Amino acid sequence: MLTANTTAIVTGGASGLGAATAAALAAAGSRVIALDLPAACESGPAVEGVQYVPTDVTSEQEVRAAVATASDDPAKPLRIVVNCAGIGPSTRILGRKGVHDLALFRKVVEINLVGSFTVMALAAEAIAQTEPDADGQRGVVINTASIAAFDGQVGQAAYSSSKGGIVGLTLPAARDLAQYGIRVVTIAPGIVETPMLATVSEEFRGAFKRATDWREFKQQVEKFSVSPLVGLFVAGYSEVTYQLRAPQDGKAHLKSMEAVERSLQRASVVEMGRMERS
Repeated sequence: MLTANTTAIVTGGASGLGAATAAALAAAGSRVIALDLPAACESGPAVEGVQYVPTDVTSEQEVRAAVATASDDPAKPLRIVVNCAGIGPSTRILGRKGVHDLALFRKVVEINLVGSFTVMALAAEAIAQTEPDADGQRGVVINTASIAAFDGQVGQAAYSSSKGGIVGLTLPAARDLAQYGIRVVTIAPGIVETPMLATVSEEFRGAFKRATDWREFKQQVEKFSVSPLVGLFVAGYSEVTYQLRAPQDGKAHLKSMEAVERSLQRASVVEMGRMERS
């Protein structure tokens, strides 16, 4: 599926992974509707082709309005949805200050999981009404999980639960929407230095640092994982996998990063990854 002359919705589009994705899609020819909270939209980077629409992803009414905005140009049909909105506060289930704030747990799940589902469902309704392309495709939804869905750390009970929900949602959502020519895929980035990570307390950031080769891992993930993976999924790849190896020092490293990067560029089978056309 080509990105030129299409419209894309990117949630959390004013900063971090969302902003990088919005800019990449705009550069590839998409008209991008970037959804974020009002204050974030006001401070978002000015990027040609990116329009900020203040939206709370937990509000059905606001999401419907944003989808309507993204669907108002028949010459550039809504084809792409990338869910990046999320929060990641860190709290132990039982800590020195007592039990985990139950309202905070609900809030994390409401934004990260229910918010992603709301945007996906309402956008899919609009995408299903568009004309399919020459290959019978109407669009793609890319949800953002996290390495925490598979390897959650201390203090990540709420965040890992919400991201595990995104992983579990992927297959049934893909099967539900396949009849409309809408693909659903999920990416699971590692640790990336973003405004969301800045909200994590120093205690838990220290745990992340001990679990990874912090600088190398952060730089390498920033370098390739977001925009190229999103680009591959938009283009039509249904699966891209890569692995971490844990040496005896206990620190996780991306294995043969150069091989992964080359594979993403030429989109072929390599030692570390598997890519399959949908």
